[in-house]
Amino acid sequence: MRLYSMWRGATSAVAVAMLAGCVTSSDMQQLQNQIADLQEQVAQLKQTASSKEEVQNVNAKIADQTQQLLKSNATLVAKVDQMDEKINNSQGSIEQTNYRMDKIAQQVTQAQKDLDDLKAGAARSAAATAPPGTQPPLTEVAVAPPPVPGEDPMQMYQAAYRDYQRGNFDLSIAGFREFIARNPNSDLADNAAYWVGESLFSQKKYREAIEQFDSVVTSYPKSDKVPGALLKKGYSYISLGEKAQGVVQLQYVVHEHPNTQEASLARQRLKQLGIETR
Repeated sequence: MRLYSMWRGATSAVAVAMLAGCVTSSDMQQLQNQIADLQEQVAQLKQTASSKEEVQNVNAKIADQTQQLLKSNATLVAKVDQMDEKINNSQGSIEQTNYRMDKIAQQVTQAQKDLDDLKAGAARSAAATAPPGTQPPLTEVAVAPPPVPGEDPMQMYQAAYRDYQRGNFDLSIAGFREFIARNPNSDLADNAAYWVGESLFSQKKYREAIEQFDSVVTSYPKSDKVPGALLKKGYSYISLGEKAQGVVQLQYVVHEHPNTQEASLARQRLKQLGIETR
């Protein structure tokens, strides 16, 4: 408005001067210069107004893009949280699966050992009851302890073991303990003591299982069940939340019984816990 007023004023002055008849060339040149300045200022004003409009448009676009980025970021964060949750759930499932696989592998190993022991015990029983003159020399076959009248030790052991396989853990514990009480010197006494511990472990009675596995180690130090008993002691401590004790037991298995299946299982479990072993 100010430039427009100046423009109107300049043109009015020119008209008045011309009417008055006193316009000189110098006055005309001065008025033309003023008009040129005014035109330039008008042009600048238009350019400034156009620039302001462009800046406003750019700011509007930036604001719109910022909102879109914020929405995209919120969506991305939500997806990342969902992925983290899925990963945590998957990790928990993997750990549970590995634990079950370890347990199954241990049971298969022990079952194979027990089968070999049963075969050896059956052979000794057959040799002990063979007719005179047909028995091999005593240096080849050890004489089995006499069974309790009316009770076959092998049948008693097998019945307790079947109860364990069927998940009848209370019956298996009672059967194995009765077998040990009646046949304390049997070659299968250490096996029976071990399976009592396994039954308690399967019932999640971890503290009682630890005590039972301890008795296997102390009562039968040369038994092939010792590595398994130590391994399950480690598992029991970990299940009780006593990780440090469990790690010590597993490392002991690795160091003292390095070439056993139990040592391999102990290494796997230690690795799951983030502990590397040689």
